[in-house]
Amino acid sequence: MIDSTVGASNLRKKQFSRKRTQGTQKMKTIKELSDKVRETAYAIHLCHAHGHLEKVYENALANRLRKAGISVKQQHPLNVYDEDGTLIGEYFADLLIDDRLIVELKACRALADEHTAQILGYLKSAKIEDGLLINFGSYKFQIQKYVLNAQKTKGADGVFLSILSAFFAFFCGQIQTKF
Repeated sequence: MIDSTVGASNLRKKQFSRKRTQGTQKMKTIKELSDKVRETAYAIHLCHAHGHLEKVYENALANRLRKAGISVKQQHPLNVYDEDGTLIGEYFADLLIDDRLIVELKACRALADEHTAQILGYLKSAKIEDGLLINFGSYKFQIQKYVLNAQKTKGADGVFLSILSAFFAFFCGQIQTKF
């Protein structure tokens, strides 16, 4: 009888270790990865609704994506360098998924231009093309995808123009609300 218990225990250990060694799965395309994150975030919105702190949604999304076998890094540091290469600051992206998708989470009434500027800044600093901006704070689920493609916009000048246009949109919004 002792032998069968030991055997069952070893079997459970082998099953557990097999699950752990399978590790994370790599999505074939960024579209597949983005779609999976969108679907998962929407499911979280349906389950938990609005009203929680941002950290609750971050933990829920990271937990569910990890369960799906996707690599997730929470509060991942992104260094910002000056043009001469000097480190001038550090951002913390809410989630870095599969080392190629930045997800910035919000729990506010509505997304604002500052949030757009923030995600674009993260994409530029990390030299990552794709990002998602997700707001769980509104009664209506909000998600926006951003693609920062330096190749199509001819290098750093195109990236700079993207960032500049985001700040311009922010300041125009501020001016309109004053009148």
